[in-house]
Amino acid sequence: MAQTTIRPVSASQVEMTELVLPNDTNRLGNLLGGRLMHWIDIAAAIAASRHTKRVCVTASVDELHFHNPVKQGEVVVLRASVNRVFRTSLEVGVSVTTENTLTGDRTHTNTAYLTFVAIDDEGRPVVAAPARPVTAVEKRRFRDAARRREIRLLHRRRGA
Repeated sequence: MAQTTIRPVSASQVEMTELVLPNDTNRLGNLLGGRLMHWIDIAAAIAASRHTKRVCVTASVDELHFHNPVKQGEVVVLRASVNRVFRTSLEVGVSVTTENTLTGDRTHTNTAYLTFVAIDDEGRPVVAAPARPVTAVEKRRFRDAARRREIRLLHRRRGA
């Protein structure tokens, strides 16, 4: 059964906090990129599932750039929310910030965009409820998501 109730973007918001421990780091004491990608995927999956009230699977991850290293002992804060719904797929944005709890310094380290697909009990895609942006930031992300989707579809058509 299709879910057609429009849901506000705020209903999908997730804030996840992680402490960078020695097992999360490389030999330089920096957070492993794969560990951060794992946390990003979890935060985004929770946002997608909150929005759809369904199990959602990762379909793609856009480019992910590491702007600043994250050191052992720092706190990583991941904020995720659904930017836009495209029938059965959803774009979820995740913003990553680090905090040095000793100094209070905060640094934006990453922004990631992931595409998820809502599925039914048999693993088939289902129609997801549209997302309603309310704030100016949500409306900008909603518009930007359409542009990113066009790029994704172009890459798919080109076989990239």
